[in-house]
Amino acid sequence: MLPPSSRRHRHQAGDDPVSRGRRIALITTGGTIEKTYDELGGVLSNRVSNLDVMLSQLEIGGVDLSRVGLMNKDSLDLTEADLELIITTVAHYVRDHDGVILVHGTDRLAETGQLLHARLSSLQVPVVMTGAMRPYELRHTDATQNLTEAMLAVQFLDPGVWCVMHNRALRFPEVIKDRSRMTFVTPAELADSRQDA
Repeated sequence: MLPPSSRRHRHQAGDDPVSRGRRIALITTGGTIEKTYDELGGVLSNRVSNLDVMLSQLEIGGVDLSRVGLMNKDSLDLTEADLELIITTVAHYVRDHDGVILVHGTDRLAETGQLLHARLSSLQVPVVMTGAMRPYELRHTDATQNLTEAMLAVQFLDPGVWCVMHNRALRFPEVIKDRSRMTFVTPAELADSRQDA
């Protein structure tokens, strides 16, 4: 059974391309972007999501946003059942939305993106994956930037599965994590950077 939309953010505005009341599903699965500081344990963990705080700081006029809290896990802890649930949930929401944003941990974002690309081959809307290399609660976080970029990109990208982070939109299957640069690149870019090293 799919989770209901846990929160709806409705914003209506004029008739320009960005503000036609586009229906966007924001599916959250956890990852670094949702990690919060646990004072008792002294660690960052996926216990309480801060996505609603981040969303409240964004101007997203003209977007009918369905917030779907699917799970809150480090992507290294995702099971095969979790991956199936993610794919099933995305497949459900692409049917009646103009786009889907999937918030995901960066360690396995490329793996999940490849699965979505392979299993949802006839997409009619964009599915944008995003996350963060540094949690929202830390200084110099990329969380707000990446979420903002995903919110804009999902309204303009062609149908398909995308990774949107760090001022780039990369289309699957050509997406891989470059751990040395802490970002996502194409396989060709990763090979070039290794030759230059």
